[in-house]
Amino acid sequence: MEKRKFGLVLLMIMMVLSFSAGAFAEEQGVKKDIVDTAIEAGNFNTLAAALKKAGLVDTLKGKGPFTVFAPTDEAFNKLLKKLDITAEELLARKDLKDILLYHVVPGKVMSGDLKDGMKVETLAKKKVKISLNPTKVNKANVIKPDIEASNGVIHVIDEVLLP
Repeated sequence: MEKRKFGLVLLMIMMVLSFSAGAFAEEQGVKKDIVDTAIEAGNFNTLAAALKKAGLVDTLKGKGPFTVFAPTDEAFNKLLKKLDITAEELLARKDLKDILLYHVVPGKVMSGDLKDGMKVETLAKKKVKISLNPTKVNKANVIKPDIEASNGVIHVIDEVLLP
């Protein structure tokens, strides 16, 4: 009987400690990586599926830092209509990986670091042009800047960038 009580008390202590450790980590500002941050936001489902299909999830969960110009699901829907293709056809494209890498810049570039007219090389080895007032990447509007993650930053955009 004593062993059972001891086991129960020990289990309760472990549960309390694990909960406290998680809460403490949140209070200390521990952030999720870029992929988990985007998935948690809930409006990047097509982007998440594309990253998985292109084999880039592990890359963007890596150390980084990375700056990602992340198109929303609505942005992908606009592209699908423009190209007159389905999401499945988009995910089957041979250049999917290059399209996605065109949205990623090495390093952590916050919106305050951007300068009007600057050109930034992406992981696709092609440059995007930044303009300010309003902030744009090529022709895509930055609709929510500076979402920090543990391995970089996300800037939400309203169009898919095509190299």
